Amino acid sequence: MATPEKAAAVAELTDKFRSSNAAVLTEYRGLTVAQLKTLRRSLGENAQYAVVKNTLTKIAADEAGITLDDQLFAGPTAVAFVTGDPVESAKGLRDFSKDNPNLVIKGGVLDGKAMTADEIKKLADLESREVLLSKLAGAFKGKQTQAAQLFQALPSKLVRTVDALRAKQDEQGGAE
Repeated sequence: MATPEKAAAVAELTDKFRSSNAAVLTEYRGLTVAQLKTLRRSLGENAQYAVVKNTLTKIAADEAGITLDDQLFAGPTAVAFVTGDPVESAKGLRDFSKDNPNLVIKGGVLDGKAMTADEIKKLADLESREVLLSKLAGAFKGKQTQAAQLFQALPSKLVRTVDALRAKQDEQGGAE
């Protein structure tokens, strides 16, 4: 039978799963407390890294409507709950794991969809949301400028064509 402490922990984890854009499960075996502190700082303000109990986390994920593979809950597990840009947090985890091979990204969830460790690493390779939005805005601005130039060129081309026709007509009229 569940103790009140365990029920409270499951409720808290369920709430974190529901309120997060993403959650990344990692194995932290072999990391020191100082390294974990550095990892938490590297994830930024929009992510919370918590060492969790596997059974309680599995129950909380199920209650939140998230289906995760049971293999993700083997060994010591910690979860990065991301409330901001998932790309930024994925980059933080990837970069930290390069310097500290004891941190192993197991998998996770993004907007309710389960992800493998490889998919999370691909997510980390993306540019940040702000960079992608600025590139999109630049593309739109460029297309608008091209359209404006095209619309401006049409009347001037028409005027040049009419002038050329008049000149040709004057030449033909003058030659007769």
